[in-house]
Amino acid sequence: MMSLKNVLVATDFGEASAAALSYGRELARTFGATLHVLHVADDVYMRLGGDAYVAVLPELQKDIENAANRQLDELLIDNDAKPLTIKKAVVTSAATAVAVVQYARDMNIDLIIVGTHGRGTMAHLLMGSVAERIVRTAPCPVLTVREREHDFVTPDALTTIAQA
Repeated sequence: MMSLKNVLVATDFGEASAAALSYGRELARTFGATLHVLHVADDVYMRLGGDAYVAVLPELQKDIENAANRQLDELLIDNDAKPLTIKKAVVTSAATAVAVVQYARDMNIDLIIVGTHGRGTMAHLLMGSVAERIVRTAPCPVLTVREREHDFVTPDALTTIAQA
């Protein structure tokens, strides 16, 4: 039987991430797992010309991290009566996928859940996909969730429907 103790949802605060968070909440509740919610804030650099960049003021970077923490707090307001242990984190990195995978390793994550935008092939070829890079390098299974085309149905809900 599969055991989930730590579930990680990586969020960019978009629609697909909101759908991923819904899945993460339900899976964490179902398995009694800790839900980790991670946002990777971009490192902020200023271009000096050519290939030269310099990091911006540490205060600005701190403001960005504080804003991300406030967004996470709002995102994690939960009106469900079922208990859920949540750990939130904001890390700063220029490489989102690398940061997510490193967090998963550091925290012994059993499942990573990420939203995906389902871009067409040309956009995917040009831009790549953070979700795809996570899938290729993650130390555990990865569940990708598209924007709200469907809702997560818990095993309890299926039992209730079957008994009706």
